[in-house]
Amino acid sequence: MVTVNIGMLHYILDHVYGAFVHRTKISPPFFSRGWGGTKLELLERLISQLFPEVEGQNWPPSLIQPIWRTVWETQNACLREGVFRTPCDEQLLSALPPESHNARVAFLVPKDVPPQKMACVVHLAGTGDHTFERRLRLGGPLLKQNIATMVLESPFYGQRRPMLQRGAKLLCVSDLLLLGRATIEEARSLLYWLDSEAGFGKMGVCGLSMGGVHAAMVGSLHPTPVATLPFLSPHSAVVAFCEGILKHATAWEALREDLAAKEAAMTLEEVRERMRNVLSLTDVTRFPIPKNPNAIIFVAATDDGYIPKHSVLELQKAWPGSEVRWVTGGHVSSFLLHNNEFRKAIVDGLNRLEWKESSL
Repeated sequence: MVTVNIGMLHYILDHVYGAFVHRTKISPPFFSRGWGGTKLELLERLISQLFPEVEGQNWPPSLIQPIWRTVWETQNACLREGVFRTPCDEQLLSALPPESHNARVAFLVPKDVPPQKMACVVHLAGTGDHTFERRLRLGGPLLKQNIATMVLESPFYGQRRPMLQRGAKLLCVSDLLLLGRATIEEARSLLYWLDSEAGFGKMGVCGLSMGGVHAAMVGSLHPTPVATLPFLSPHSAVVAFCEGILKHATAWEALREDLAAKEAAMTLEEVRERMRNVLSLTDVTRFPIPKNPNAIIFVAATDDGYIPKHSVLELQKAWPGSEVRWVTGGHVSSFLLHNNEFRKAIVDGLNRLEWKESSL
């Protein structure tokens, strides 16, 4: 009986936190400027082009050349920060805000270990994760196991945030699709750089919440096997914005008015249906199975107020061979309390990959 009550407490904590952050007037809602007009049409077209025509055929990532500076160095490790121009094509670049054109990464590496004997995991940002620190803290203890950490600052976040955007509250629905599409492009290019330029022996990609959705997409679309590690992640943004707590943080009235100005008057339920259709583009179960399904480990929470259990199970069903691990807690408490479980999943996922053949 106690476990039921504790589970309920975790679930209630998610709702209390969600009510405080999303229902009070402390910050504006998501999508207060509407759908995004022609940008949304462009993104819908570009995302539907993501899926390879032939099974197993992925378009090659673009090569990037980050410019690095050393932040600190000890006897055992080195933290560098890099800047590179986003590898997005001209169409995407024209849709991205100018602030997001240059990407930033933090790169935490063990010293005195040859790269071919090391692994590196690219950590993608969850909703509202504007800085490197949280993800560096997650990856830091893995240095002892010769696992490096690369943290990407998302478009629309941190120093890449558009001037008019408050916090993580994206102004238009098109911004959510744009953030995802650019993140996929940048993360694939980082994995390619780690492989071809830095010479790492194994690679992985992970993320919490929204970052986990993007990690799953990157793992799916990358041309070589990588450990794919989504933590506390839904199978689609539909779940987050139409079912979970974030539905209370969405400017439904503004979205309805935007549609009424362009098309016709709609009920709120019809507006929500339109949102479901648009965000179905983010459904990871539509993406190809990653090259090594055994190296996919989902970590999900038993009492998550943001992500229902059925969403996690849909991912596992769509990608046979993948593993789901459950931690006791809600979305917020797991985020705070279960970093060791996330680290264990990273280590185990990488252990299920073969070391790359050395070209020497």
